[in-house]
Amino acid sequence: MALTRSMLTGMGLTEEQVGAIIEAHSETVNALKEQRDTYKHDSERAVELEKELETLKSGDWEAKYNEVNKSFERYKKDVENKAKVAKTKELYVKLLKETGVGEQFISSIIGVTDLAGMTISENGDLENKDNLVNDAKERWSGFIVQDKVKGAEVQTPPDSGIDMTKEAFFKLPLNEQMGFANSHPNEAKEFFK
Repeated sequence: MALTRSMLTGMGLTEEQVGAIIEAHSETVNALKEQRDTYKHDSERAVELEKELETLKSGDWEAKYNEVNKSFERYKKDVENKAKVAKTKELYVKLLKETGVGEQFISSIIGVTDLAGMTISENGDLENKDNLVNDAKERWSGFIVQDKVKGAEVQTPPDSGIDMTKEAFFKLPLNEQMGFANSHPNEAKEFFK
């Protein structure tokens, strides 16, 4: 039987009393509905848990566990190997730069080098570093860049034959002044004295 306003008014209650009773009744009904929904959800979950328990009792869990564990161990080893190769690559690139190999050639050299065969010592550097440096100098000698090339010594430089006056120089646009100064540094230096 439902509790209604007309029933409560028929009992001789005032409008305030009816409102208070209806409000309290609504709170009670809502709380009961929440409890019902929770119990329904819990009973559905209990059915799921029973199915999982039956699966675990059947022994399939052990095979699944072993499979997942092996997969995880392979993944872990793969991550460790990638980290080792990355560190080895970083150290070998540094070694190649120190040896004088041009930076434009390093990625190609790394591509044909067996980094997995190199080992890292406890101090965090490549083992047999001296042997690796000698090997790099020998194997990659064609890629070693000579930064400093010394030109022939000239005791008396030839006359440049440049006929530029200070006034003509400063009338030139800035980019032409710079071009002249770069190609004729001694003459340009005289203009700024």
